[in-house]
Amino acid sequence: MHFDALTGPEQRVLGCLIEKRFTTPDQYPLSLNALRLACNQSTNRDPVVAYTEETVRDAAQRLSRYGLARLASGHSSRATKYRHLAEEALGLGREQLAVLAVLLLRGSQTAGELRTRSDRVVDWPSLAAVEQVVDQLIERGYAARLERRAGQKEERFVQLLGGEVAVTPETDRGAPAVAPPAGQKRSPAGADSSPREVEAGAGEEELAARLDALERRFEQLASAVSELLGR
Repeated sequence: MHFDALTGPEQRVLGCLIEKRFTTPDQYPLSLNALRLACNQSTNRDPVVAYTEETVRDAAQRLSRYGLARLASGHSSRATKYRHLAEEALGLGREQLAVLAVLLLRGSQTAGELRTRSDRVVDWPSLAAVEQVVDQLIERGYAARLERRAGQKEERFVQLLGGEVAVTPETDRGAPAVAPPAGQKRSPAGADSSPREVEAGAGEEELAARLDALERRFEQLASAVSELLGR
């Protein structure tokens, strides 16, 4: 596997392939159209994008060259489909992939947000279990812990597949500004994203959980439409 920093479309495509494998296994691997719809979802995505099929296809093909994805033939369809190879390429298990997918799709997150937004994939026994998995990703160089800024009660974490992270005073609401490694010319995603800040507190955690429940319902409808259009 040889790649420097993944571009925005590459990060989004990889995150979607990981997510959909766990959340909609009956529709996985994903057709190009289904993958485009997954990338352009208005729920569970930050920032929301409007990629064309060409953008998604090119990103998927580059991921294939990196060893992070590959083409796959569907059992009942002749359409070209895609699957990720993150387990083999990155050496990650289900829990680690679940956390990484959230970071790829939603930008910087607190441990509590990671737990809530990956609970469809992992039945976390505690917040400490989430933090342990995040620490494993950090040790492997796939994630980083952001410095806690004034007024923040919780640490935030960010994925590093898009390049090294630098937090600047101009960064909106503490979102990470992503800088590619030296010599890297591609523009990684995330530099202009502004994830919602969720302050600590039982009331706000409950509100976040309710919001995620509504987002899941919208995602189920989007997945149903994707299945119909992808046939």
